[in-house]
Amino acid sequence: MHRLPAVRPARRARLVIAFRPARLMGLTEPARPLRVLLVTDTDKPIGELRDTLARLRYEMLDEVATPARLPAVVEKERPDVVIIDTESPSRDTLEQLAVMHARAPRPVLMFSPDADQQLIRAAVGAGVSAYLVEGLSAERLAPILEVALARFSHDEALRQRLAEVESELADRKLIDRAKRLLMDARRLSEQDAYAALRRRAMNQGIRIVEAARQILTASRIPDGEA
Repeated sequence: MHRLPAVRPARRARLVIAFRPARLMGLTEPARPLRVLLVTDTDKPIGELRDTLARLRYEMLDEVATPARLPAVVEKERPDVVIIDTESPSRDTLEQLAVMHARAPRPVLMFSPDADQQLIRAAVGAGVSAYLVEGLSAERLAPILEVALARFSHDEALRQRLAEVESELADRKLIDRAKRLLMDARRLSEQDAYAALRRRAMNQGIRIVEAARQILTASRIPDGEA
């Protein structure tokens, strides 16, 4: 009887990492290097980081942003990834990060020695994809970037699906209200009211929800009313 080889236990990670579900930017090798924006409030040299990113087929932008200028620089430069290196993320930093995330979501890696759990939760809530407590280290960057990009992709897919579901529910609500209006005004059954909506949509080459909106507008019933 053959004995199975012993399985070595996995090494316990020394990092405290907090992830928020996140948009995949592609598992295949990109046609161009992904562009990285460094945001920092420290005086650490960045030459080693720039070299490491180049080896990983990332391009670090020439401009190094301060937290206060984060939304403006992201809007101008349109980086693929944002790396924030900070001694401790301030309230202003998190507020600017939330503004950026609302305007143009990006995978965000935050490196900080501050391990306060409440602060980590606030950073994740503001849009941080990965929060690493041991600080920015060039040699650990490759796997961290890969995981953050994958989780960011997942989050964006969920957000898109949620938006689609919410839109579908809103459309269904409009259609149902238009059907009720037709049923009351013309004494139609629900099936006949829906058929009337379909005919209107087909005759005009529009979606059923647009036909429903026309009927509600003509009846002067605001869309927001039940």
